[in-house]
Amino acid sequence: MSGARERRAHLTDQVRSLAHLRRPVALTRLGLLAEAVTHAFWPAWSVAFAALAPLVFGWQDALPVELVWVWIVLSVGGLGWALWRGIRRFAVPQRVAAVERVDAALPGRPIAALTDAQATGRGDAGSEALWRAHVARMAERTKEATAVPPDLRVSRRDPYGLRYLALIFFAAALLFGSIWRVGSVGEMTPGGGQALATGPVWEGWVEPPAYAGRPSLYLNDIPPGPLRVPVGSAITLRLYGEVGALTVTETVSGRTEDLDSAGASEQSFEVARTGRLDIDGPGGATWEITVIEDAAPTVAVAGPVEADARGEMSQPFTASDDYGVIGGTATIALDLTEVDRRHGLTIDPDPRGALILDLPMPFTGDRTEFEEALIEDLSQHPFANLPVTLTLEASDAIGQTGQSAPVEMILPGRRFFQPVARAVIEQRRDLLWSKANARRVVQILSAVSHRPDDLFSSETSYLRLRVILRRLDTMAEFGLSDEDQAEIAEALWDLAVQLEEGSLADARERLRRAQERLAEAMRNGASDEEIAELMQELREAVDEYTRMLAEQAEPMEDGTDQPQTGQNESFEFSQDELQALMDRIQELMEEGRMAEAMELMEQLNQLMENMTVELDPNAPGQPGQGQQSMQDLGQTLRDQQGLNDEAFRDLQEQFNPGQQQGQPGQEGQPGQQGQPGQPGERQGQGLGQGGEGQDGQQGDNGQGGEGQDPAQSLADRQQALRQELDRQRQNLPNLGGEAAEEARRALEEAGRAMDGAEDALREGDLPEAIDRQAEAMDALREGLRNLGQALAENQEQQPGQGQQTGNADGQVAPAQRDPLGRQLGETGQFGTDQNLLQGEDVYRRAEELLEELRNRSADRERPDLELDYLRRLLERF
Repeated sequence: MSGARERRAHLTDQVRSLAHLRRPVALTRLGLLAEAVTHAFWPAWSVAFAALAPLVFGWQDALPVELVWVWIVLSVGGLGWALWRGIRRFAVPQRVAAVERVDAALPGRPIAALTDAQATGRGDAGSEALWRAHVARMAERTKEATAVPPDLRVSRRDPYGLRYLALIFFAAALLFGSIWRVGSVGEMTPGGGQALATGPVWEGWVEPPAYAGRPSLYLNDIPPGPLRVPVGSAITLRLYGEVGALTVTETVSGRTEDLDSAGASEQSFEVARTGRLDIDGPGGATWEITVIEDAAPTVAVAGPVEADARGEMSQPFTASDDYGVIGGTATIALDLTEVDRRHGLTIDPDPRGALILDLPMPFTGDRTEFEEALIEDLSQHPFANLPVTLTLEASDAIGQTGQSAPVEMILPGRRFFQPVARAVIEQRRDLLWSKANARRVVQILSAVSHRPDDLFSSETSYLRLRVILRRLDTMAEFGLSDEDQAEIAEALWDLAVQLEEGSLADARERLRRAQERLAEAMRNGASDEEIAELMQELREAVDEYTRMLAEQAEPMEDGTDQPQTGQNESFEFSQDELQALMDRIQELMEEGRMAEAMELMEQLNQLMENMTVELDPNAPGQPGQGQQSMQDLGQTLRDQQGLNDEAFRDLQEQFNPGQQQGQPGQEGQPGQQGQPGQPGERQGQGLGQGGEGQDGQQGDNGQGGEGQDPAQSLADRQQALRQELDRQRQNLPNLGGEAAEEARRALEEAGRAMDGAEDALREGDLPEAIDRQAEAMDALREGLRNLGQALAENQEQQPGQGQQTGNADGQVAPAQRDPLGRQLGETGQFGTDQNLLQGEDVYRRAEELLEELRNRSADRERPDLELDYLRRLLERF
């Protein structure tokens, strides 16, 4: 033992002789001291943290006194045990321990080598020279010595991490509690109330309303004097100590409680006006509170109202508020003083309340000042195309409202160009103006439709009008209710749309449904299989719509089926461009780039909404066999529709004899409407013939010739139509592919249905004949659709097709993409120059989520980390 002590003493002396080792050894010794303190006393401070945390939280104010004292005794006992244990285990580290730790950290332990003596070879010059070289090398190596960091880990002594639990508990108490609450423990001892008066004995908070977006204020940190707070801020005060030692007086809330409440231990009230807040007593304070008034929001019309071709209005407006607008309404009221009181508007209108619409709010960004547009389709509203006043109103979080000045305007509605459609819409307006106009509407529309052959393109529209008029006449006789009025108005609107758009209506509706389903799939993240299925449905709808446009572009006798777009522009496009646009939409959806896909969908929608087709006789494919087959089958479909209308009319006559007098085709000779063997002749050609100059004479009820059976005549015409279909099937172009086979099968099914209709007509079974004719028409439509698809596929396979590289109007072309499938920008560079964020989210769910983000960001009791994250989200969106 004496030898070891002598060696350590010699080692210490050797370090003292080497000045460059003093600093590393001293720092290492301090680290050993920290290591010893940590290993000895970590239980002590863990117990202290765990004991103080509940007191900082203020649990002693809510728990029974006995339980608090038990906790204090246990905490003091545990702390005493931990200190006694630490004192026993603690030992001040010696200098030699620090030297040995520094020496152990160096390679070869050079400090210990300097204290060694040569064991062998003494007296030998060579050995002694070698030893001196070794000692010199070790001395040089000691210059590399650095302080050794201490090992403060106690994981082996605390495998369950109890020290961390105590530390987290105490940190949470400091964050959400107050260190001053520990002083309330003194109240539990005799004389504790008087002792408490020497320190802080009150706490206070000012919490601005959530919509203000301001942080809470801790009154103990705010010096007495002037203080500005938003109106509606909540002030909470807590008074500790003997009741009555501190009192609160204030003039900011207008409270009327008695004076005894001034000394209550906890008080809460809202700031409603400018005033004074006093805390009287030891350590009290006084603030002169000034209220920051919440100004009412403002809203105004930002420009004239606009409307598209189909009557959808767009009214821009601006709104602002110091803390943000939360909602608003637009009130549209009829301006009777500006109405042209003529014709059906001469009588007083039925009482009808103003139309109130919700103003759209921005989904992203700040609502303190913004500009939006109210977009609504009010074409079917009773106020459409009449003078109205528009008043906007905005509201803020506390219910204050601001109104704009009333704006006089004509409420936009859909424009109708077809004469009968315009007449129907005008009478619909008169009926909605007053129920007393019902008889007048029946009389005027009956007079308008007196010569239907000059106005109606098909008997279906005319018969539909007659049914509406008879029903309205019956309702008017027994009194028109609100439900009856709405029913007739809806029926007149549908009839006007049918007259205006003709056979385009069904095709356009199918296209709209296909676009809506595809847009819904984009929003919901559909799978690749669903995308492919919906895109195929969209392609079929586009093909049918363009085919119907081409058919409607043919010269008509009255032009009623010509599409009315309300635009003066003519869009020229090719099938390849349409296919390329749809291919690009499908590609973007499969890649998950829904924003770009929605933008191209909007381009496709605008294209289909505004385009017109001008048939060019010299255009490729126009005079071909395929196009001729399409035209012939279309005519066959119209002829079959005409036969179906006549069969339906004859069926009505069987059940309601005498009610079809004066209707088209029954006062003249039905033989004029089409003869056997002439299926291509326009059906309904004899509408109204014989009606003029034959008053009082009853027709032959459809009996043509000398006693000819009308059902037998229809059967002969059905036979001729089926023979014409057989001829057209034989003349179909020789096309390959699945679509062509489907077209042939559909036409065969149409022929079988026509045979069934012919047999039923010859047997006098009109209901069965009508059913078979409906099947034939469905099969013909399916055949036309498949034939059109087959022709399009055949054109795509022809040389030179599908190589367009784009055009000046920015439409997507098949070859205008880079190797990665991206569209070329306008500058010719690869990529895209389109604004991917164009458009706005119109879903209420997004607005609700943003409102929740705003509410949470205004809650100052949430952790700072969460509030910082919420602020970043709001700044981004």
